[in-house]
Amino acid sequence: MSAKATRALGTQLKKDNQVIGGLTSIGGIEITADTMDVTSLESDGGYREFIGAFKDAGEVSIEGYFRPEDAGQLALQTSLDTGQPEDYTIEFPTTPKATWTFKGVVTGYKVGDAEVDGTIAFGATIKVSGKPVLTIAAS
Repeated sequence: MSAKATRALGTQLKKDNQVIGGLTSIGGIEITADTMDVTSLESDGGYREFIGAFKDAGEVSIEGYFRPEDAGQLALQTSLDTGQPEDYTIEFPTTPKATWTFKGVVTGYKVGDAEVDGTIAFGATIKVSGKPVLTIAAS
């Protein structure tokens, strides 16, 4: 059986139901887990023992072209100012359809890298708050 890859073209990031336009890169969600040391004097063979603790879903970094008319890009600056967790969705162009949904707090917003041979850049960072959910639609 051969592997089936899917092009990223068509992947979207939405804040609520508003598409954030002009993106060239959407960082993925990477979940990590802390551990707690539960080693005791009875631990087998002198090895440390651990259990899982808090999980962290990291940050979603985005980059693209600045579009001053794009409501999604402008909404991220407002979100940075308010500092409250809001609803986000990453929709992948896969079959079956796959989506990440999560609450996030905007922790970075950047406009304006401008170079002679380039475009005006846009970027933002969204800190995932709580548990993200990966949903695979029934085919």
